[in-house]
Amino acid sequence: MKVDHDILIAGGGLNGPALALALAGAGLSVAVIDARPAQARAADDFDGRAYALALASRRLLTALGLWGGLAAKSQPILKVEAAQGEAGDGAGPFHLVFDSAEIEEGPVGHMLEDRFLYAALMEAMAGGVTHLPGRQVTGQEVRPGQVAVTLDDGTVLTGRLLVGADGRGSGVAARAGITRRGWGYGQTALVCAVDHDRPHNGTAWQFFMPEGPLAILPLPGNRSSIVWSAPDAQAAAIAALDDARFLDVLRPRFGDFLGEIRLAGPRFSYPLSLSLADHYVAARVALVGDAAHGVHPIAGQGLNLGLRDVAALAEVVVEAARRGEDIGAPDVLDRYQRWRRFDATALGLGMDTVNRLFSNANPVLRAARGLGMGAVTAIPPLRRAFMRQAAGLTLDPMPRLLAGQPL
Repeated sequence: MKVDHDILIAGGGLNGPALALALAGAGLSVAVIDARPAQARAADDFDGRAYALALASRRLLTALGLWGGLAAKSQPILKVEAAQGEAGDGAGPFHLVFDSAEIEEGPVGHMLEDRFLYAALMEAMAGGVTHLPGRQVTGQEVRPGQVAVTLDDGTVLTGRLLVGADGRGSGVAARAGITRRGWGYGQTALVCAVDHDRPHNGTAWQFFMPEGPLAILPLPGNRSSIVWSAPDAQAAAIAALDDARFLDVLRPRFGDFLGEIRLAGPRFSYPLSLSLADHYVAARVALVGDAAHGVHPIAGQGLNLGLRDVAALAEVVVEAARRGEDIGAPDVLDRYQRWRRFDATALGLGMDTVNRLFSNANPVLRAARGLGMGAVTAIPPLRRAFMRQAAGLTLDPMPRLLAGQPL
């Protein structure tokens, strides 16, 4: 049966457009249904939102032709240091240290602001993807050989496959009957950026406190992104403070190793939870990104997990299309699910375990944590193995886009 597009993608954040570019670059027709208005979040003003892109994710952006224009706007993560301690007391004696110079592939990742990545994706989509901004999917129906999608303005579009890239509350997943499981952490993430007097030298810090972890992530210049997890009630009280009082609470936790700190841009907050879809596929439906798995931000892997989905799904769909298969058929979609579900679930549960292990003041666990971090730092092969995993280099099989190769 004739369809309007090969693939319909609900969700115009980051994963949806990245997938659209990968598929369109391989000759498939794609429409992105984007609830945001045209050019939303593409403003030039710095707003503090940024991502830690793993090396494999950077290679995907290179394969899509985007990294050349983004590299100069990014900050390489040259070193990662982690320690535990109490607010106001500084870091404990045992540190976990990862130095990118120890792996031959280069920096384990790059920090990149949301405004630059989003704008690059929007600009690239204009060259071959049907982008429908300000529109929402209100209904979907599986028909013989196709899926039909109804938009909020009454328009009906048809395709061979519908991809849900519409976040944790995915309407695509719900309408397809895909259930979810997970739990809240009783924590809220406080997100902002700060300017500081001293250079960060490309180092990312993770400070584990009993109340929750504090990540200090390097941005270009003397600026860092902050992701601070705290119990819900405490976080709500802190979020309600004015900027000056907020900094007064942050400083004892941040420390003075970067000199005086000042807010750069607005502050954000959002509740933390684990949310895993029971299935990544249904009849003519596939999920990517947070629609499939919403994880704790403790290791900054949320977007990287989504881009792994993008790379795997794009490869499965493009190869199926080249073989003349129905790209929305159950056996095709099952290849994607088998490729991605174990990896994403394992990583999500792993971050859940780390958060529970470190977000407490138990003295026995505190001692064990310190010894464990010290041991990893002291054993070079183990240290390099952790770095390669964080960089996204240990996937087997490795999707071609994550290796920087075209489809």
